[in-house]
Amino acid sequence: MRIYPLFLFSLLLLLLLTVRPAQAQTDTAVYHLTIRQEQVSKAGKTMQGMTVNGGIPGPTIRFKEGGYAVIYVKNEMSVETSVHWHGLLVPNFYDGVPYLNTPPIKPGQELKYEFPLKQAGTYWYHSHTLLQEQSGVYGSIVIEPKHERLTYDKELVLVLSDWTNQKPKNVLRYLKRGTEWYNIAKGTATPLNRVIARGAFGAQLNFWKQRMEGFGIADVYYDAFLVNGQPVQQYPEFKPGERVRLRIINGGTSTQFWMTFGGEDPLLVAADGQDVVPVKHNKTFIAIAETYDFLVTIPASGKLEFRAMAQDGSGTASAFLGTGPVLAAPVLPRPDKIALMQQMAKMDMRMGAPALKFRPHHVDPEQIKANWGMRMGKKGKDGKMGGMPMGADKPMAGKEMGGMSKDGNDQKAGMKMNDQPAPAKPAMAGMPMDGTKKMDGLKMDGMKMPADTARAGMKMGADKPMAGIKKSADKPMTGMDMGGMDMFAEYNYDYLRAPQKTAYADTAPVRNILLNLTGNMKRYIWSMNGVPLSSADEIPIRGNQITRITYNNLTMMHHPMHLHGHFFRVINENGEYSPLKHTVNVPPMKQVTIEVLGNESGDWFLHCHVLYHLMSGMARVVSYDTPRDPRMTGYPKSTLVHETNRYYTWGMLGVASHMGNLNLVSSNVRNQFNLSVENGWNRNMESEATYERYLYDYFRVFGGVNVENSRQQQPAPLTEPGATGRMVTKTTTTAVVGVRFLTPYLFSLDARIDNQLRPRLSLGRQIMVLPRLLVSGYYEYQADFGWVNKLDNNRRFAKEVVWRSGAEYLLSRNFSLMGSYDSRFGGGGGLNLRF
Repeated sequence: MRIYPLFLFSLLLLLLLTVRPAQAQTDTAVYHLTIRQEQVSKAGKTMQGMTVNGGIPGPTIRFKEGGYAVIYVKNEMSVETSVHWHGLLVPNFYDGVPYLNTPPIKPGQELKYEFPLKQAGTYWYHSHTLLQEQSGVYGSIVIEPKHERLTYDKELVLVLSDWTNQKPKNVLRYLKRGTEWYNIAKGTATPLNRVIARGAFGAQLNFWKQRMEGFGIADVYYDAFLVNGQPVQQYPEFKPGERVRLRIINGGTSTQFWMTFGGEDPLLVAADGQDVVPVKHNKTFIAIAETYDFLVTIPASGKLEFRAMAQDGSGTASAFLGTGPVLAAPVLPRPDKIALMQQMAKMDMRMGAPALKFRPHHVDPEQIKANWGMRMGKKGKDGKMGGMPMGADKPMAGKEMGGMSKDGNDQKAGMKMNDQPAPAKPAMAGMPMDGTKKMDGLKMDGMKMPADTARAGMKMGADKPMAGIKKSADKPMTGMDMGGMDMFAEYNYDYLRAPQKTAYADTAPVRNILLNLTGNMKRYIWSMNGVPLSSADEIPIRGNQITRITYNNLTMMHHPMHLHGHFFRVINENGEYSPLKHTVNVPPMKQVTIEVLGNESGDWFLHCHVLYHLMSGMARVVSYDTPRDPRMTGYPKSTLVHETNRYYTWGMLGVASHMGNLNLVSSNVRNQFNLSVENGWNRNMESEATYERYLYDYFRVFGGVNVENSRQQQPAPLTEPGATGRMVTKTTTTAVVGVRFLTPYLFSLDARIDNQLRPRLSLGRQIMVLPRLLVSGYYEYQADFGWVNKLDNNRRFAKEVVWRSGAEYLLSRNFSLMGSYDSRFGGGGGLNLRF
């Protein structure tokens, strides 16, 4: 009977000797981040910003691949906040999108994020709450690999960003009201006198016909562009001959940059944290939220300049590595918006795709694509073929594409892949590249470095041309095919090649989704397939299924599209070796195709990373349709959606020698309230309050109340010959209903009828004719057929005509001088205040 207890004792002893006790993970890295509202000065003005551990940007947090991250984020602000770990593969609950998959961090609270580190590379973090990223809530992440494949001596993290001395919510409010001030402040406005002087009036008419003012590149005026928090940084600690890894992050809110380097051309080794086949690449476009790693060698004498120019040429930031004379980075010319407009006008395309569809839940993406954008296979005005693809526009190399269904989706499975890798294609012409060969001695003859401009020539800074560039004497360096079909070719990703195959298995089912990127610059509404987030359905994604998304950009703006929680293949000329990224830039009037394998659960965010585009509706929720984390109870997704459909209010007050006027507008995506008051010193007055509902981008219905107060002279009594009749004040209050429509050529049309059955038609237009100088005109015609009112002298018809013309000179963002003549109030001049 003693055998059984002895057996149990022996078994227990064996388990104790062979089984290791559970231990805490020894490779855990712990960080504490505190977010505060503090007074900061980045561009000559002290204002309230948001700091992370007291700095803008926040600290670099470092980890090791295969380790474990524990990050405590404390909110010491008066408003809620959040942190998203951009590009990191984290559990859904820790992704950091408040109300979607992570609770917001309320004032005074602390949230613990923890997750395993499944990757290596350069990444970043930022707030995902409203516009806080613009105020300073961002920083960098470096994850060291288990096995480093590159050889270098030191490294440096460079975080690019943009800074405004305005409150970010006021920036978005000014964008919503459609002001031209930001372009004027940047020097990128294209008034009519410059357009005519360049012989581009025909192109301007083409744009107006399609309800567009001109070619757009960037929306916001910034007071400074920063690298690691300052416009210029010096790093004298780097010694001659040292090889330095630059980890460059575009943490800008709405600025894309062109990067150039002094000295020898740098070696690009990683994109979005993922290794790529090394390629020498000097002039590189970095979209918002992207990261690129370069290897540079500090010159034997002198300091190397890294230069980042805002895409529209409105400013730069520089970092200098080393000591001694400056080896200047090439200086790129500012884009020529008038020339770009001329090139676009030559193309066979239809611009101005609507940001708001009438029936948002009955949208046909394929029909939108067919109706707008480049006309595939048709000849442009110059006789060249339209719709030419640019690398990423092409079907996947080596794959057979199934047809796409009416709603832009497709459940067809299977794709054929070439067994042989496509050769790496560098971004710059004349640069041969073999991923297996050393980069030394790379031939650069024939390499072009155009800016996105049609202006011939290029300033290079200092007294040296860009190394290795040859410029033909009989061919301008324009950066675009002068037939107009290749103007955005340099924005493709063909120079990025993954070191290993990235293609998914042939047996995986494939679902195709077409997302047309759409927008309205007049109202600053951004959407996909003409549907902003507030009206959109979720995009379903399934586990172990390939979702192939084609982004078709029907706007004039670049859109860096980011999918949370996943890496995706950006299909380029390298076929099976197409690179993996977390953010992809989609150039104007171009399309880019990505492939993502469903390997997660929960809800994830997909959006444009131009923050003001995101906050204006260019976003979607991507859902695996799995049960929601119970910790999200009390945090409805509708709160996130509502953030993109807020009301913004603005107004203008005018005081002149002949009249005063007040205009107030409060608007969200589809609803708008208006109040206007015009009061002449001659005691004539008109005020109107209306509600509008946008049914479509350019069409809305409205109803409201109109009050008119006019002074009229009564006839003199017959008993008093030669006497003058007395003046009387007549007040008329009417209910009005009608439609308002933005016509081609940008005329504002108002057609209405009031409760006295008097129809009225009005038309107005404003044009910038000189820098800062705008002229406007307005004509109104109202008819009265006597259907309700009895007309004087038994007439059957009476009319009333109102007209005015004026000019306005913009002094600043808020103030302007004005002069006008109004048929009701007379003429005069004064001052306008915008608020």
